[in-house]
Amino acid sequence: MRLDGRTVIVVGLGLSGVAAARLCRSRGARVIATDVLPEQRLSPEARNLDAELVAGGHVGVPFEEADLVVVSPGVPPLPEFDAAERAGVEVIGELELAWRFCRAPVCCVGGTNGKSTTTVLAATMFESAGFRVFGGGNLGTPLSLAVDQEWDLALLEVSSFQLERAPSLRPRVSVLLNVSEDHLDRYASAEEYARAKGQAFVNQGAEDVAIIPVSDPVCAAQAMRGRGEVRTFGVRGDYSVEGREVVERRTGERFALEGVELYGWHNLLNVAAAIAAVRAFDVPVNAALKGLRAFRPLPHRMACAGELRGVRCYDDSKGTNVGAAVTALLGLTEERGVLIAGGRDKLGSYSDLVQALRRKGRAVVVIGEAADRIAAAVRGQLPLERASSMDEAVRRAVGLAHPGDAVLLSPACASFDMFESYADRGRQFVAAVERLRGESEGGVPE
Repeated sequence: MRLDGRTVIVVGLGLSGVAAARLCRSRGARVIATDVLPEQRLSPEARNLDAELVAGGHVGVPFEEADLVVVSPGVPPLPEFDAAERAGVEVIGELELAWRFCRAPVCCVGGTNGKSTTTVLAATMFESAGFRVFGGGNLGTPLSLAVDQEWDLALLEVSSFQLERAPSLRPRVSVLLNVSEDHLDRYASAEEYARAKGQAFVNQGAEDVAIIPVSDPVCAAQAMRGRGEVRTFGVRGDYSVEGREVVERRTGERFALEGVELYGWHNLLNVAAAIAAVRAFDVPVNAALKGLRAFRPLPHRMACAGELRGVRCYDDSKGTNVGAAVTALLGLTEERGVLIAGGRDKLGSYSDLVQALRRKGRAVVVIGEAADRIAAAVRGQLPLERASSMDEAVRRAVGLAHPGDAVLLSPACASFDMFESYADRGRQFVAAVERLRGESEGGVPE
């Protein structure tokens, strides 16, 4: 792809947009960088780009006269993009831009839940096998920052937003962990959201590999949009979870998971998917096992925050949608759990959460803007209380729990109503557990 002397408009100046603008400038393009935020609210990196900056909106940006428009994943569809495309201007995402310059084979990890854990699991196994691995994408570092370096593999966590405008992306291996209802504030339907998730399969050929959960019709339908060889993970899949082992059915190789610091059934599936991905690149069994033992869990993803009189508390603040909360709740090894849920509503249904609570729930504590909707869905099913702060939520949840139960923060919602981020929410949960443990001096206060 040649950009020298061409005009490229980069829309959205977060990490991905800044990286895309720098890549385009390094290839000789004239770059117009634009964002809806006023200039003073942009990062220093954005303000100091070697580009023409248009901040506070897109007024005067010549979308229809550009040679290329590059859209950051957080930017929603805009009428300006439609106008550009009608004028014959190609509109692509940052991931697509980086892919066109990337010289390394690509492995994509997508899905509604579990992407980061699975990506980091795979990265540790690849690195244990001696691969020079770039790990990034939605995980943190945009691929645009890495295309000029020498890598054996680009391992990318990919979101639906990134895949929306990636028409030529062709991963050597593409993993789709799951698809559950999410981001219906952006997508017109669950089917539209699933199609965005499945975009990473579309260009795969017969020599590529598509990895999906066994007996999952939604993921299977997406994998069938391409021609990759389908391999499955899960109970009786090609990579079968059997207790605390993953069995590679083709060879009979066994990957024992004792000592791997992960909680919950869903994380065993993440391990199986990661093993399937690295084995598609011929990573030796011993290297994969070494990587698994070296893995350390990511924060705020089913991390144990402490125990109070036989009640174990889990921080799953990254559970920002209903599917994630359902998975975390059903994956508890404890018989029952008290769920802390709520936050900024994503406008989806809570019916699946109610079904999971019937199976595993002891009670529910609701917080945040979505409290009323969750309470309406749960009412009459099991005990429910409200809290106005994280300290109050933890205190009420522990009070509702029985010895041997879990208290689970898995909010099923975004964090931005009460907290700066899911990480801030998780840190406040852990701190609240610590404070309550200190107050109770080894017991749970009345």
